[in-house]
Amino acid sequence: MNAEREQLKHKHKPLFDQMAQLLFEADPMGINFESNTDEYDPEVGTILPRLEGAHSADDVQTVVHEEFCRWFGPEEAGTREQYAAVSQQIWSAWCDFKG
Repeated sequence: MNAEREQLKHKHKPLFDQMAQLLFEADPMGINFESNTDEYDPEVGTILPRLEGAHSADDVQTVVHEEFCRWFGPEEAGTREQYAAVSQQIWSAWCDFKG
């Protein structure tokens, strides 16, 4: 999985880094300790490939919530609604990236 994530990170570096920063700032899991800026890289590595199928911020919100449930479990991940703001930001970044 690390090799795939590194390849994705290299291929889409600006977008990957921006998404990781957005998640780090939103910190839905409460793991931002200010020095661990790559903490959300694994989640970005599974969210980013799924954005091709997204057609709206709502779709992104579903993807982000599903991936956080997969990584942390449904109880830890919380509700889908908790991801609304960061999903809107990710959607905006994705739209800018796609041009």
